[in-house]
Amino acid sequence: MSPLLSAREVSIFYGSNEAVKKVNLDVQRGTVNALIGPSGCGKTTFLRAINRMHDLTPGARVTGHIVLDGQDIYGPGVDPVAMRRRVGMVFQKPNPFPTMSVFDNVVAGLKLAGVRNRDQLMQVAERSLRGAALWDEVSGRLNTPATGLSGGQQQRLCIARALAVEPEILLMDEPTSALDPASTAKIEDLMGELKKMTTIVIVTHNMHQAARVSDTTSFFLVGDLVEHGPTAQIFQSPKDERTEAYVSGRFG
Repeated sequence: MSPLLSAREVSIFYGSNEAVKKVNLDVQRGTVNALIGPSGCGKTTFLRAINRMHDLTPGARVTGHIVLDGQDIYGPGVDPVAMRRRVGMVFQKPNPFPTMSVFDNVVAGLKLAGVRNRDQLMQVAERSLRGAALWDEVSGRLNTPATGLSGGQQQRLCIARALAVEPEILLMDEPTSALDPASTAKIEDLMGELKKMTTIVIVTHNMHQAARVSDTTSFFLVGDLVEHGPTAQIFQSPKDERTEAYVSGRFG
């Protein structure tokens, strides 16, 4: 089966500094894929390349090829804004739009795309909030400010906002690092359901989280992709001694 996402010889530079070095990585449809490694190893830098966020960083450049469902996302003529609709992003800290209601947060991307039909927007809002396991908690307060939700609810709202535009792939950059254990558990449980709708790539520092939620794990170290494989293999019988040292807690 052909991968949904394929990275080939991907390097990422900040000026003359090569932060990610010739990464080759495939991501299959309907899976959760964890990127692990110590701080500064390149995993978030690589993640952000998947939705062209480095376009917004002065001095940053990406070489190689990242192919999403057959299309090179850095190819000539590719509209980065249109590409980002296909690649959702959830950040480390919840970032709901502070001046908007719960409802308007969820459908913001659709409104930007020109959708105005209220019934259609409501259908998408309910579907997305259900997909983010939030509907039952907020269905009676859709018109209240999103900032009135708890931190865990705000993060699930951001997941719902990303789901509303039906992305082919959802990127999550340490999505639970700012949350309490109960909220973290809800989002971890949610990932198993989300992969029925989309494909997930998650950056996490939490080894237990990676082991719990992901189908495959990629270990980054000093800009190199050291090892990639099924999560059970990476944690139980890694092939590279550097991977074994990291997942066993000997460094990092």
